[in-house]
Amino acid sequence: MNNNAALWFVDRHSSEGRGDNIAFREAAGGRRTLSYQQLADRSAQVAGAFLRAQIHREERVACLILDQIEYPEIFWGGLKAGVIPVAINTLLSTDVYQSILNDSRASCLIVSAELWDVVKPAAENCPHLRTIVYIGDNTPDGLVSYQHFMQGANPQLPVQVSHDECAFWLYSSGSTGQPKGVRHVHGALKATADTYGAGVLGIREDDIVYSVAKIFFAYGLGNAMTFPMSVGATTVLFNGRPMPEVVSDIIAAEQPTIFCGVPTLYAATLAHLEKHGVPEHRLRLCISAGEALPEDIGTRWQKLVGVDILDGVGSTEMLHIFLSNSPGDVQYGTSGVAVPGYSVKCVDENGEPIEPGAVGELLVKGDSAADGYWNQREKTRQTFEGEWTRTGDKYEITSEGRYIYCGRTNDMFKVSGIWVSPFEVEQALVAHSAVLEAAVVAAADEDGLEKPKAFIVLQQGAETDGLDTTLKDYVKDKIGKWKYPRWIEFVSELPKTATGKIQRFKLRSPA
Repeated sequence: MNNNAALWFVDRHSSEGRGDNIAFREAAGGRRTLSYQQLADRSAQVAGAFLRAQIHREERVACLILDQIEYPEIFWGGLKAGVIPVAINTLLSTDVYQSILNDSRASCLIVSAELWDVVKPAAENCPHLRTIVYIGDNTPDGLVSYQHFMQGANPQLPVQVSHDECAFWLYSSGSTGQPKGVRHVHGALKATADTYGAGVLGIREDDIVYSVAKIFFAYGLGNAMTFPMSVGATTVLFNGRPMPEVVSDIIAAEQPTIFCGVPTLYAATLAHLEKHGVPEHRLRLCISAGEALPEDIGTRWQKLVGVDILDGVGSTEMLHIFLSNSPGDVQYGTSGVAVPGYSVKCVDENGEPIEPGAVGELLVKGDSAADGYWNQREKTRQTFEGEWTRTGDKYEITSEGRYIYCGRTNDMFKVSGIWVSPFEVEQALVAHSAVLEAAVVAAADEDGLEKPKAFIVLQQGAETDGLDTTLKDYVKDKIGKWKYPRWIEFVSELPKTATGKIQRFKLRSPA
């Protein structure tokens, strides 16, 4: 039996009568579309183009591509050819691209025209690259245009693979440092579709999905490709920056039924909608991941937009969400319960299960787990323990069996001998009407003892006079006197990864 994921996600739809369904459509520009039959044909031709270019099975193909029609053609064509697409963050620096290209030893780079200038110095200094394919007009000398790469290539049937054969790589977002190559197998894609896609979203053929998280992000790949393609639904692609006003316009113009956001974007879009009004929409579900969703944001969104946000937890290592709230069972301020098909547990420093009310590290078990990190054996051994994967997240379990996010393992700290969750303090801060975003880290006082320090982005028009004292008292009253931030620094923005995760390690320094 051929377990190539492209057979089930792409080719199957034509034989089952969904070939004319629109798989992808672009939200801007020429509004190009791609039906399932066209995707089957084009991805087969991409496989043939790889073969003709002598890019062999198991070689890596670095994909530095915006969310545009060509992306699914190349990704699924890569799987059909047996080459390994490596999805790369489109918002990195030249130095990081140099590191990823060297680490992956990609023999081919496929790049959107808009991204060429930043990756060019890295590509020119990468001895493993043999072919660079350019998506756009006016192809630079020495590069191959995507049109020429495809022209005349003979379509190829999907290569025979096992369920456990490596299909693609993702690079972790680097919220705690340099990104790592995460290897995923063919069977992992269907595993997420069968669990979160079917069991939580209840994804349907008539759904239209819009994800602000881009395809290079594990969360975005599931939202934009895995789940809609599992049932023959439609994805709206947007290759620009998802600013709140743009997101509002896309929701109004494209009428998605499922919107996939991240907490930072929900907070900013909520502020925009409260000021400018909510457009007419057909949303039936909104989901959030990347970081825990503050309770206040979820409650205000539901009241204003009329649709719940299903907050969930996933990771690059597990490919998508494995712990989530679900339709009809939403409790803001919690990450919900295990997605059907996954097992989760929280353990203490000795690996023993914790009691309700205590805090421990979250471990997860499920069929979408990665095959490990590329060339990082020690890190692989630390993260993947048999069937269990360490998430690096601290959680509290309620007496009802729901999970409350407390922060990353290396973000937690003790004040007066009591563990403090930075996320709990952040939630208290963002509940104040003057605060848009907050990040809390440990800082040392004059005695060298750790205390909370807050970095705060204010709502537009908020005044800072006396606000630091007001916010300190607000936190004391809301969650406890020892948890309030001893120092508050107002900033214009917080350091984040391209996927919206706050990089708290960049904020840690003595007060």
